[in-house]
Amino acid sequence: QSSEEAKAFVNAFLKLSMPKKKEKAIQDMLTRKAVVLEHYAKKKTKQKRKKTKGFTAKQRREMHLFEIEPKQQKYAIFLPLHQLWKQYIKDLCHGLRPESQPYIVQGKLLKADLHGAIITVTKSKCPSYVGITGIVLQEFKHVFKIITKEDKLKVVPKFNNVFSFEIDGFISYIYGNKFQLRASERSAKKFKFRGSIDL
Repeated sequence: QSSEEAKAFVNAFLKLSMPKKKEKAIQDMLTRKAVVLEHYAKKKTKQKRKKTKGFTAKQRREMHLFEIEPKQQKYAIFLPLHQLWKQYIKDLCHGLRPESQPYIVQGKLLKADLHGAIITVTKSKCPSYVGITGIVLQEFKHVFKIITKEDKLKVVPKFNNVFSFEIDGFISYIYGNKFQLRASERSAKKFKFRGSIDL
């Protein structure tokens, strides 16, 4: 290349390499024969992650996602679930030994998952609920769905009911009025121990 072409090429190259520099400043650098090229990284545009939208509560009800089919409403089908739940509680409470402190065990049971537990309604303001016993299949904020030995699915409200369940001789009571929480919310809640609670 001729000297003029080379000069034009260098000038064009420097303008591209140093877009923030004025032409006079570039010429000053050339006369000093010392050029420091600058690198400008292109800003990467962050792609927004699309949040996966789940079903609404209304859609879940319309799709009958949480309904148990009549042919599956058999007590015997859910007995293995109860055995798994018993093992889960024993592991959670470190074996439920006789020397275990009752209030510590009670505190763990209050936050435990009750799906699979055999519970009994011991007290109720509605006498027809008293004595209902069965395996907890579903726990909602305000109700328990339990399957009885007679293969009947019962929906028992927590409000104004006292429930009990037994594990290896350790009997625990649940006061439904203070238990109106979802299982996921209950695990993070701090329960206050009171001397006496009534319906």
